[in-house]
Amino acid sequence: MPKIKLDIVTAERQVLSEEVDFVSAPGVDGILGILPRHAPLLTALAEGELRYKKGDVEYNFAIGGGFMEVRPDQVIVLADSAERADEIDEARAEQARERAKQSLKEKPRTDVDYARLEHALRRAEVRLHAARRKRGGQRAPSASPESEV
Repeated sequence: MPKIKLDIVTAERQVLSEEVDFVSAPGVDGILGILPRHAPLLTALAEGELRYKKGDVEYNFAIGGGFMEVRPDQVIVLADSAERADEIDEARAEQARERAKQSLKEKPRTDVDYARLEHALRRAEVRLHAARRKRGGQRAPSASPESEV
């Protein structure tokens, strides 16, 4: 079966560069599924969970939005932030979610404050979802060593 090269990049580093079988990414209008030989596409990404399959193993990342370019043989994700599910500290993410929820209950002063708190809440929820999916036992214990770039 043909593969597709997946590159995930943030402003700080190249997070991943691997040949994979399938990519699922959180587009701004919904989840996008990408297989090898996909038609070219350029799209904005929302905060959410990016997943990819390699063989029978699925890996996942919490991403903070960005852009994705799809070519028939390559997917390039330019993410605002990207964090492997197994790198996420679930307790800290839960604390961040609770702080954001509490701050939203206290009626933010401005629309900008409200938007910032909503963003913090969404980010914490995405991180928790990715970490809990990983912990659920249906995923690989960690990314393969060749994925480190």
